[in-house]
Amino acid sequence: MTEAAATPDLERRKRRSAISAGMMALGMVCLGYAAVPLYDMFCRVTGFGGTTMRAAAAPGAVAGAQISVRFDANHDPSLPWEFKPERHTEKVTLGAQEMAFYVARNLTDQPVKGMASYNVSPAQAGKYFSKIECFCFTEQTLDPRQEVRMPVIYFVDPKIMEDPDTKDIGEITLSYTFHPVKPDKG
Repeated sequence: MTEAAATPDLERRKRRSAISAGMMALGMVCLGYAAVPLYDMFCRVTGFGGTTMRAAAAPGAVAGAQISVRFDANHDPSLPWEFKPERHTEKVTLGAQEMAFYVARNLTDQPVKGMASYNVSPAQAGKYFSKIECFCFTEQTLDPRQEVRMPVIYFVDPKIMEDPDTKDIGEITLSYTFHPVKPDKG
């Protein structure tokens, strides 16, 4: 093969390699942006890592089947709030709709926005702990010195007793951490 004939073939391969490398880089950037929402969706569907499930309604109480639920409350040190559960522990009936309250108080003379993150432990119980309504689904704004009671409506799925990994769990901890929400710059 002559040198003149090899040059267009070499140029075509270089161009194809450059396009392939560019497409791979673009794909990696897209995957990087999609990783957080995809992971969040995966956790919500599977209950992975103690992520609770969302539900429209409780399946119905199972007589005699109970579990203890412990309520934990934390806040980012930069959020000037007090935050605590009204009750620290409750004995609940599996499958029954339950309601717990948390209390938050703004300690400043300014309105302050916060958003709660949450998890359940032990982590394998997350897929059986379902929330129907929760203050953690939306941002919360507390006016100066305002104190509010915030409900969470939930149930523990009776299927927790059928799963070999969870059937011996006697207590589930529902934990919330409030974080400050940065004000809009618009």
